[in-house]
Amino acid sequence: MSDHPVYLLPGWLNSDPEHWQSRWERELGHQRIEQADWDWPRRGDWMARLDEVLLNDARLLHQPALLVAHSLGCQLVASWAEHSRHSARVAGALLVAPPDTEREDMPPQLHNWRPIRRRALPFPAIAVLSSDDPFCAPERGAQMAADWGAKLVIAGALGHINTASGLGDWPAGQALLGQLKQ
Repeated sequence: MSDHPVYLLPGWLNSDPEHWQSRWERELGHQRIEQADWDWPRRGDWMARLDEVLLNDARLLHQPALLVAHSLGCQLVASWAEHSRHSARVAGALLVAPPDTEREDMPPQLHNWRPIRRRALPFPAIAVLSSDDPFCAPERGAQMAADWGAKLVIAGALGHINTASGLGDWPAGQALLGQLKQ
């Protein structure tokens, strides 16, 4: 299996210490991309930060990265891929629980993430949805996955696929990431 650098892209408010992303960071050595403002996320700022990190990692000239995005991090990947000239530095993306930022009941902090970017991603992706995600109806998530050209995985009734879902290290997610490493 190829040893791609793995970057973790948390969503709004970051991932708490028991979130599967935080556990992957601690236990598997994956790197979290820190954002300047987790409370009031600005799409352009988050995109610029992702570009900055990927451009400053010399390893990516020889071995592109895998992105592991949760929630708003999924919208970040779609937005960044649509605008960046550096998408060749990414080998694939695991997109977990993308939120529907076009819903009327989204918090005002997320309004600048409208409209959702829907262009096909220039790298392989797997979108993982929950059948009872409070932030995205399954049909909306499935449409985003289709638009992005991502393989769709319905993980069952796991809420927002976060700490409250009780996933621990989330071995099923690690297996999906392994599919992108091949």
